[in-house]
Amino acid sequence: MPRRRTSSSSSSTAPSAAPRNRTPQPVRVRRRSFGDFVKAFLAFVVLLVLVVGVPLALATQIGWPLPDGAPSLDWLQREITVQTFLHILTVVVWFAWAQFTACVLVEVKAALSGVGVPGRVPGAGPSQLLARQLVAALLLVGATAASLTPGLSQLGQSMEGNQKPSVAAAQQTPGIFAQQQEQAAGTASALAEQAGQAAARADGGSAAHGDTKYYRIQPPEGRHHDSLWEIADRHLGDGRRYKEIFELNKDRVQPDGSKLSEASLIRPGWIMEMPGDARGGELVEMPDEAPNVSEQVQQQISDYARTGDHAQGGGGSGAHGGGGDNAQVSLPEQRPAPATPATPAPSTGQDHAATPAAADHSFGLPEALLAAPLLAAGLLGALGRRRRQALWQSALGSVGGRRGMEPPTPTGDAQDVQDALLVGADPEGVRLLDRALRGLAAALAAESRPLPVVYAAWMGGNGDLHLQLAQPAGKPPAPWQLGQDQTFWLLARADAERYEDVDTAAPYPGLVSLGTMDDSRLLLNLESVPGIVSLGGSEADRTAVFASVAAELATNGWSDRMTITLVGFGDDLTPLAPNRIRHLDGFEDLFETMSAETRQRRGALGAAGHDSVLTGRTGPAQHTRWAPHLVLLAAQPSDEDALRLAELAADAGRLGIGYLVGTEGTDLPGAAWEMQITGEGKLLAPLLGLELEAQTLPAAQQRAVVELFTDADPEHGPGGSGGPGGASGTANTPPFLVDISEQGRPAVYARLVGSYEIIGLDAPDGERSALLHEALALLLLHREGVHPRVLSSALWPRGVTADVRDALLERLRAWLGTDPDGTPRLTTDATGRLTLAKSVVSDLDVLRSLYYEATQGRGVGSRQVRGRLLTDALVLVRGPLLADRPEGRYRWLTHEIIDAQLPLLVADTGLALSEFHLEKNRAEKAIEALNAALRTAPADERLWHELLRATHTTGDTDRLHALAADLVGRSGARGVPPRTEALLDELLPTWREGVAAAG
Repeated sequence: MPRRRTSSSSSSTAPSAAPRNRTPQPVRVRRRSFGDFVKAFLAFVVLLVLVVGVPLALATQIGWPLPDGAPSLDWLQREITVQTFLHILTVVVWFAWAQFTACVLVEVKAALSGVGVPGRVPGAGPSQLLARQLVAALLLVGATAASLTPGLSQLGQSMEGNQKPSVAAAQQTPGIFAQQQEQAAGTASALAEQAGQAAARADGGSAAHGDTKYYRIQPPEGRHHDSLWEIADRHLGDGRRYKEIFELNKDRVQPDGSKLSEASLIRPGWIMEMPGDARGGELVEMPDEAPNVSEQVQQQISDYARTGDHAQGGGGSGAHGGGGDNAQVSLPEQRPAPATPATPAPSTGQDHAATPAAADHSFGLPEALLAAPLLAAGLLGALGRRRRQALWQSALGSVGGRRGMEPPTPTGDAQDVQDALLVGADPEGVRLLDRALRGLAAALAAESRPLPVVYAAWMGGNGDLHLQLAQPAGKPPAPWQLGQDQTFWLLARADAERYEDVDTAAPYPGLVSLGTMDDSRLLLNLESVPGIVSLGGSEADRTAVFASVAAELATNGWSDRMTITLVGFGDDLTPLAPNRIRHLDGFEDLFETMSAETRQRRGALGAAGHDSVLTGRTGPAQHTRWAPHLVLLAAQPSDEDALRLAELAADAGRLGIGYLVGTEGTDLPGAAWEMQITGEGKLLAPLLGLELEAQTLPAAQQRAVVELFTDADPEHGPGGSGGPGGASGTANTPPFLVDISEQGRPAVYARLVGSYEIIGLDAPDGERSALLHEALALLLLHREGVHPRVLSSALWPRGVTADVRDALLERLRAWLGTDPDGTPRLTTDATGRLTLAKSVVSDLDVLRSLYYEATQGRGVGSRQVRGRLLTDALVLVRGPLLADRPEGRYRWLTHEIIDAQLPLLVADTGLALSEFHLEKNRAEKAIEALNAALRTAPADERLWHELLRATHTTGDTDRLHALAADLVGRSGARGVPPRTEALLDELLPTWREGVAAAG
């Protein structure tokens, strides 16, 4: 909160422009109740029983358990009796009593002294917690209760009985959001009371008493020691306002040269600046009006007054101008790029936009996705997984339709969005970010160090990764190094590439891209922000940001598990990740759900002995309860709902719960971050010194992305059970059919299944041969057409200039040549995409066409034709796709699903040919066809089942035993699949004995 000025300066100073509702207003004073005395009495009884009763009972009932003298060898040879076990148990109880008693003494000493925080008794976590609660309850009715850690004074009063983190720990967070954390926590503690008093205080509050007031810590009187809680209770009307006093005075030099760093650690003689509405007679003193104190104390107060923010010209405006480090998100300093870098810089979403190739025009592709490399990579990877899943479901017969064939080809906006994903995606950046974060977690765990709280990550244009910490956390583990200050940890691109996959939980799954600033991409860790993140702006602009955040969280590659709750928007985003995204209709449903989860997480953390979810992610229980839950509330809640939400989110940061809330204004209670999205696509956070190029997902592109995912779902897309397709529908037709008759012989024939070779063209120039071959392969795998930017992005993932790209296209056209009628074999369609003429085909086109003709064309009515077509198709299979492709090239294949399509197509062909031969009892021919298909699709369980059945028809038991042994050997540690095991039991009941004998 802005510190109040002295009387000499306050009159000439404009009111602070800091956000409203940030400083908690005083609430009703809570007096000690009868229940407090009951708790104190019960605590006294429990302490008396545990500290005095236990040793008395042990001494009178059992006696001293240890031997009177030194043990001898005869003692070791004695018979172990029940009495021996009782003595052992007694020793354990004595040790437990001694440890608990030590905890009680430590807590009582800290409570009575009022100085410092209690020491930690080794190995006594639960025992010391119990002792602390009992001592606090006992002293709650006494004057010394407030001298404990301030959070303990609220035991029995806090909402729903949940403990909150100690203020000392919270206030020691001098990181980038420390000021917001204190404000959010303070706001939530008084929100329920302040709503009705805010207006009254606005008229007659501290503004009317603008003079700065001071209080001098008094020496102890008997058992009573001054504490911030007692001072706030006497002079501000509510002990819970001690946070305001702490915030005004923390880290300021006191008369004895020390500083206030913990709310529970104050010393006699210290000076405390007080809020302007403090009351209390001569105890509250002003430097110019303190007649009852000595000149020495007056001088100390005057000297202390010069150490405040107002004395340094900061005042309340410092939060806006970037004067306070704790209120700023600092842009990391970029290391100078080496003269000859060993590796090219990674894509950060600006690579393509910065190149001349992108400067000419975008060819109609949506720029929002082109500039979102991490989001595009996540969506592209999730889409590929969804399409592979659909293919396997179709192949296994769970869903009718596209057996081993292409998924539906997107058109219109969906096609543009798919191309934008292919161009903009930076899968390498995602992989490096994921490995770097998991590697950091593993290194810290190996050193028995906790994960630091990370509020943000910056991905620099030179490939470096900067983590911005909430507070200094010491020296980072190698190869990480300190950045521009103690709150930045830096990992160079070259060091990140040396990381390998490690089996550890994702440490910061709540990181999500917000936008770019000076060629650096900001990822905010939503789950660790101390409070709510608010987003203002028009509804359409806010929704575009919300959709981008939701889509990236749902599909990113640096998270394991998470829950994303969308309220008031995004009900159609669920297809992106049904296991992660859920949609709620309104605030009441959200409040009921999150209240229950907040209680559960607090209890789980307490039971596990963790301070936050971060400590839980590096321990033995790292994969259990600590997945983040991120709430996106697009519509502004009502005033009452906003107060409830702020109180709910007060300590959400340590619970792994993040809140992003839309607002039409700039005043949302409990907001730790206030951001604004403009109509020009700027994401502004003035209090944090940020002006980003926002990452958004506009409504039209959002619909197109969802269309890609729903079309890939076999249950809802064309050809599935929810669509009009079927075995004979268009979804089963290949995108490009070849004339397989003698008259349809192509002019250019490329072999892709197996080693790559081209028939019908002269060999191109040796220097450019690899690029031309790769470009032709991409075009052959996409007969629907390839966007020029997709082609250039595939060949040059780091970006390329327009003249280089255009020069390659001209060479490709010249190499492919023209048909006899003069038609170019490489043309551009109406949408600007590159397409090949029908005279240029690949063996994959022929394979698809042969299978289609055999199962749905001419082969359906002629058994002889079907057998010949299937045999010809299987002969084409010479190995995996592009088997001899050079290392480092064809990386775009990772975005394709051809690696799943080709084995399924080959398996379907082999199964159909096997069925054809078995109809005539030609078991050996069927086995030959199945073995040929297994060479390309060795993991297809259907082929093994048919091979077992075909071998069984031969009546050769030894051969069947050998096949079963081969199957078991291939299954490895996972064992034989259940359906295969059931089939073996049916065909060969003694297969286990044979396998054991062979082993």
